[in-house]
Amino acid sequence: MTWLDLPDSSLYGIDNLPFGVFSTADESPRVGVRVGDQVVDLAPVAATEALEGAELFAQPSLNPFMAQGRPTWTAVRSWLVDLLTQPTGADVVAPHLLPLDAVTLHLPFEVADYVDFYASESHATNVGHIFRPDANALTPNWKHLPIGYHGRSGTVVVSGTDVVRPSGQRKAPSDDAPTFGPSQRLDIEAEVGFVVGAGSPRGAAVGVDAFDEHAFGVVLLNDWSARDIQAWEYVPLGPFLGKSFATSVSAWVTPIEALAAARTPLPAQDPTPLEYLRGNRSGLFGLDLAIEIELNGHVISRPPFDQMYWSPAQMLAHLTVNGASLRTGDLFASGTVSGTERGQRGSLLELTWNGRDQLALADGSTRTFLQDGDTVVLRATAPGAAGGRIALGEVRGTITPAR
Repeated sequence: MTWLDLPDSSLYGIDNLPFGVFSTADESPRVGVRVGDQVVDLAPVAATEALEGAELFAQPSLNPFMAQGRPTWTAVRSWLVDLLTQPTGADVVAPHLLPLDAVTLHLPFEVADYVDFYASESHATNVGHIFRPDANALTPNWKHLPIGYHGRSGTVVVSGTDVVRPSGQRKAPSDDAPTFGPSQRLDIEAEVGFVVGAGSPRGAAVGVDAFDEHAFGVVLLNDWSARDIQAWEYVPLGPFLGKSFATSVSAWVTPIEALAAARTPLPAQDPTPLEYLRGNRSGLFGLDLAIEIELNGHVISRPPFDQMYWSPAQMLAHLTVNGASLRTGDLFASGTVSGTERGQRGSLLELTWNGRDQLALADGSTRTFLQDGDTVVLRATAPGAAGGRIALGEVRGTITPAR
């Protein structure tokens, strides 16, 4: 299918082609596409081909390219597939292929706004049982709208960036007064992020059926969480310092088009959502993403994204229904992905039931929450159009001591 020497089992074949930003020792950051374990340097390839908009790929961010909209995204993807599958494309592309281990990867897009949702019924139910054992696990509004909060875009970092343990106020229920210091309950949240390419005017809502016109691609995302800081601060306004210190995302953005074969029906939504969350049903899809959480080299959970209650398109529609505008580079995340089984929980909060149960690792060590030096890696695969699997870019982060 391609002139490239790719094994049939490659998770980064022609049906994937994620975009990122890379640099080399003698070249500044610019846009590339990953294929196998190589990176296509798009700027010189596009210039050689006299591609309209070739200058977009010489930029240190995907934002100028993403701002062009769906017709351009589709055209560029088709152009790339032709170059990588037609024998004549080898002469154009081969001189501009770089080994993945010879480049430095950067945050692939400039984050405009960051919104985090709470779209997993299993996660929301587990959290409800943990913190409200004598009340309903789900709040009364949970099945009527995708709940979310606005995060801090300036602390979104690329995979591989160390995460400094945050400090803040903490107060356990048994404490007489709050204290200040490093978080003792540092956690992970395995999530999926959606990157907005085409914006929208303020005052105009984006319907669920317009998702594909605005969403450029998908990244894995780790919403690091200081549970002790969060527990003390979140009433009545919700997450703040317990979340805003770091959010890690993939260095590669998987195009929405690459996930066409991964679309699945949503779980039944009861009660029926209001009209603006229904559309003509073309936007009501889930995604078959198999996520894996690794802690210090040991897989501790495999959350399934296809069990998420709210669709990515419903999240986007709710985000804008009040007239809030979209901007190129907006990032909205799914919230923690958790399944119905214990081995499918997407946070240590759930896996250890808020520290009550020790999580045993294969090397004999145990954890309740993260320790300094711990490394967390998120990986995910999805069905590809060619019948195999494709991978989303991994998200890796190591905890360093508080400063």
